Amino acid sequence: MIPWVQLDTAAIPGEPEPMRLMQRGDEFCIFVGRAELMNNRRRGSEQALATLTCARLRDPSRARILIGGLGMGFTLKAALDALGPNSKVVVAELVPAVAAWARGPLAHVFGGSLDDPRVELRVEDVNRTIQSGPAQFDAILLDVDNGPEGLTRRTNDRLYDEWGLGRARFALRPHGILAVWSGSPDRKFKARLQRCGFSVDEQRVHAHGSSGRRHVLWLAARPGNGSW
Repeated sequence: MIPWVQLDTAAIPGEPEPMRLMQRGDEFCIFVGRAELMNNRRRGSEQALATLTCARLRDPSRARILIGGLGMGFTLKAALDALGPNSKVVVAELVPAVAAWARGPLAHVFGGSLDDPRVELRVEDVNRTIQSGPAQFDAILLDVDNGPEGLTRRTNDRLYDEWGLGRARFALRPHGILAVWSGSPDRKFKARLQRCGFSVDEQRVHAHGSSGRRHVLWLAARPGNGSW
């Protein structure tokens, strides 16, 4: 078996263990400790986060969306494929090295998506982006840490508690959608979304292909968006 090779490491603010970018042949993976955060061979649910959300937008030809977490760019690329030429995609990535990897060892995975004129990459905490003003986005897509039950930064909990959900609702335009990726189900989080006034559709999506492990997506509509 081809061994893993470590290409780089990156400190995570406030966390003792760094991210590690690993390569094994044509497979790339980002780990924290022994936990796998993302892998270029298992991208189905990250793509679905964008495609399912964009399909529910009222006007994807000119939508403005926020993606929290750059990862390996699969959500970003899927969003660009689904959106029109007058749309705008803001990506907030906390760790500068992740943005650097996108133009370095992972450039072929990103396929030039960061050079799309519709894309604005901000190296900052997505919490800050969300709080920068009201009614900014038609959709907010969060793929941060491992979802509501995170693996790394405790401060990520602030995205998923009632305070954070309230801020996300504040940042959404009327009929906007908050879409959240998770590595596992979380009934409490779904109930929390509903308590915060969102209409919630929960989807289970395969990480890769049509079999194997499923990830969870919550598509939460701001009041006034109707039901699905």
